[in-house]
Amino acid sequence: MGQASVEFQADAIDRVIKNTIDVMESSKYQIFEILQVARDELAALNKELQRVMEETDETLQKVDKLEQQYHRSRIRLTEVSRDFVRYTEKDIRIAYEKATELQLELMMTREREVYLRSRRDELQMRVRSVENSVERAESIGSQMSVVLEYLSGELGQVTRIVESAKNRQMIGLKIILAQEEERKRIAREIHDGPAQMLANLVLRTEIVERMLVKQEFGLVQAEVIDLKGQVRYSLEEMRKVIFNLRPMALDDLGLIPTLRKYVHDYEEKTKIRTSFETRGKEHRLSSAMEAAVYRLVQEALSNAAKHAYPSYVLVEITYQAQLIKIVVKDNGLGFNVKKISEQANRESFGLVGMRERVELLEGRMEIQSAENQGTTIVIHIPTNVEKGKE
Repeated sequence: MGQASVEFQADAIDRVIKNTIDVMESSKYQIFEILQVARDELAALNKELQRVMEETDETLQKVDKLEQQYHRSRIRLTEVSRDFVRYTEKDIRIAYEKATELQLELMMTREREVYLRSRRDELQMRVRSVENSVERAESIGSQMSVVLEYLSGELGQVTRIVESAKNRQMIGLKIILAQEEERKRIAREIHDGPAQMLANLVLRTEIVERMLVKQEFGLVQAEVIDLKGQVRYSLEEMRKVIFNLRPMALDDLGLIPTLRKYVHDYEEKTKIRTSFETRGKEHRLSSAMEAAVYRLVQEALSNAAKHAYPSYVLVEITYQAQLIKIVVKDNGLGFNVKKISEQANRESFGLVGMRERVELLEGRMEIQSAENQGTTIVIHIPTNVEKGKE
């Protein structure tokens, strides 16, 4: 009877895993299709951006040429208007019409220049947005591949894992560690070769270079100021992406200093007053465990900013014997916990993801909230998995 029960459980687990793998495989291909569409859109945007920048350069040259022609036509008009002996009324009319025609063409060309500059800036913003979408899709696809690899393992091994709570937690930690390693790799790639962003800056410096040759110092100054702002923005965005993918301070300084910096940056970015407190005797956890705790706090704060609109958030980390407690409390809009739990809407996605992370670590998560009364998230995670393994 006992053997039959074990075989039945193994068959049931096998069916669940196979169904899960089929669904995830289908989802992975859909993500890859979305990724390809985003890449195609990015290529089209970059092509359009290059065309607009080239047209902007040509328009600048045309403006310069028209300004010279208009200046000469003004001199000509003044000349014929003063000398009534040498020039007839017809000569004056022709000079006036020529000057007016050049003035109108110059105004239209300048308006075209303003439009092209605006279009260029708009395209650059869209390029950055699509690049971020491509990066997120690549990251999700990589994470799903890691999970599929674990799910595709030997059924007997999965059965033994189900029988042991500590081994289940180890699998959760391995998945999280694999995700963090993938983030490190992507961070290195972005750090070493942000070629697309730099290519746009190179095109703009070429335009400045041509302006300098023509000694258009007024236009050069405006372009350089704008260019400098774009460089600073690009550098700051790149640093944020790298930090969010894998905070280097997490390995070097540990969980608490890294969280303290993240909370400080969060407060500056969102303008939400945020407090960070620790209780108990602080000690280093495993790299995967610290990464898991960091991501949970990050997700909780992100959800608060997106959905709760609070004016104050408290983050509290408590070290206990073989346990770490996380409390994230805000004074925002709050919500009906039962209603949100029953509905698969956008606001619940973040909470579902957090709960899944906590369950992988054999922890528990409690949510206390009510409409217009804020939200408190309390998470307990056991930290003795490494010792249990030894």
